[in-house]
Amino acid sequence: MNDPVAAGQQKDAAACAAVLTELWKDSGRFVVLDDRFDGGERFHSLLQAWRDDPCRCAQLHVITASPDIVDGCTSAALRVEIADLWPPVTANMHRLAFEGGRVQWMLVPTPMQAALRTLVAAVDVFACSAPPAADPYATRRWAKALARLAGADARLLFDAGSVCDSMRHALRSAGFAEQPDTDPADRRGADIERWRHAPQFTSRQPPARSGAGARSRDPVLIVGAGLAGCAMAWALAEQGRESFVFERRATVALETSGNPAGLFHGIVNPQDGAHARFNRGAALEAQRAVAIALAQHQVQGSARGLLRLGNALGNDDLPTMRATLARLGLPGDYVLAVSAQQASELSGLALRQAAWWYPGGGWVQPAGLARSFLERAGPRVALRADSAVHSLTRESGLWQLRDERGSILAAADVVVLANAGDALRLLQPWMPASQPHFWPLLRVRGQITTLPVAAVGALGLPKVPIAGAGYLLPGVDGLAIFGATSQADDDDPAVRDSDHRLNLEQLARLTGIDHRIEPTAHGIDGRTGWRWSTDDRLPVLGAVPDWTAALGARRLEQPVHVPRLQGLYACTAFGSRGITWAALAAQVVAASITGAPMPIEAGLLDSVDAARWVVRAATRRTRRVE
Repeated sequence: MNDPVAAGQQKDAAACAAVLTELWKDSGRFVVLDDRFDGGERFHSLLQAWRDDPCRCAQLHVITASPDIVDGCTSAALRVEIADLWPPVTANMHRLAFEGGRVQWMLVPTPMQAALRTLVAAVDVFACSAPPAADPYATRRWAKALARLAGADARLLFDAGSVCDSMRHALRSAGFAEQPDTDPADRRGADIERWRHAPQFTSRQPPARSGAGARSRDPVLIVGAGLAGCAMAWALAEQGRESFVFERRATVALETSGNPAGLFHGIVNPQDGAHARFNRGAALEAQRAVAIALAQHQVQGSARGLLRLGNALGNDDLPTMRATLARLGLPGDYVLAVSAQQASELSGLALRQAAWWYPGGGWVQPAGLARSFLERAGPRVALRADSAVHSLTRESGLWQLRDERGSILAAADVVVLANAGDALRLLQPWMPASQPHFWPLLRVRGQITTLPVAAVGALGLPKVPIAGAGYLLPGVDGLAIFGATSQADDDDPAVRDSDHRLNLEQLARLTGIDHRIEPTAHGIDGRTGWRWSTDDRLPVLGAVPDWTAALGARRLEQPVHVPRLQGLYACTAFGSRGITWAALAAQVVAASITGAPMPIEAGLLDSVDAARWVVRAATRRTRRVE
């Protein structure tokens, strides 16, 4: 028996797709904002229309904002396309890529009116329902929110007859104009009312953050080939941009990203602030990246879950943990609170603590993940190994990377600094005398410990990674791997017995097992590296601020107001979360460069923006004056 609801959804989806094929012809990037999910049927119709159209746009971005997303994908054809990539539907934006990134689907599991306040995008077509008639003030806010997101010559598509007079007035006031049918004989989309964004005014203050980057098609220069730099090359390739990656070492990921294995997972925080929300979105993006690395690029690792132990010995915290999950609305396919007994069953070790269970977490070889990013970028990236960048200069509108002799390695209008704390050295010429540094980065030494599996004795190794105060991995190439120490302002590269002792003590506290392993045990070894982190424990992403110009600026209440060094970007300060953060961080910076829809909401973007300390400094100055 046919389902009339499904049939109607397919008809509406086909009509919308027919109209859009008229509009996206031969364009570069085309962005659609839709408020109907219909089980994924509408997106699948657009995807098929794009595939079938020889005059299709080069890049198609579809943003679907609907609370119905939490019900999951019911389109049979789309379920086949997505396979295992459908995400746990948390209160984040979720990005799914198709056709090597040329088609991207952004899932926003909130009503359209809420999404309009948080999206950062330049929309070409709004395929949305008119909101219920409300008070005139709310209607004007809705129309202004549409106008804020409207790209050049943006179109609005409504169901015919759904726009009331007060909404028409609000739309006209916001710069939209009704469009008559160009060809009455063409019945495609006949039940759709069309509007066009054609304002007779210009914005009084265009966002500096959006206008900070170049829009050329020249290759982007990336400094650093660790996880951050390799992820940047992949993210830019998905947006159709080529890049050159400059690395001072002989190959990728030989510094902090060179550890034999590392973890990825989200976090839970009762306040669910910026740190928890960014980590959650990043962990879900990392899960997809690691799954591809394991399946397609023969990278070592596992995405079969991770345990993060709670703070109490015993199950006293378990009811509180579960209450937190219920209050935050976090789904079980993202995280569960499990008892000590359940944690023991999952890990294979006799644990004494309640734990957070992340079904999509796990471990991976960082260098392998970095290599996977480069392989996914394909011919759009070229690696320049053994190419140390000694200085960064700017002439005739181009950034120049120079070697130690002052010779130019390369020049381009866009450069991304993905070289951890060394970015501060390259930025020094643009630091005003009154500003000692661009960002408050802290260099932290860390040492991991490795031990042959045969030497772990009574400890045993878990079936899945265990994290908390320290971590312990399953066996990797015959080794037990655990750690790690954390010492600020420590430049000693040696692998120290004293640090092995600290790691062993931490391991005993983590597992609750008296392992009786000595720091001088046969075969014990380790690796030392340095991590760079910020004072707020979030990465530094996006266009680099122009501190000199900012000192004379009048309005600096938000990062969007901060002037930038045109064409210069940062993707750095990942701390100990490089595996978890790399993919999402790179997507954020790539969107800043190319103008693609931002994969995180505006408020969260402020929290990771490279200019956030400029705003904080300006706020302190204002308070002193007051």
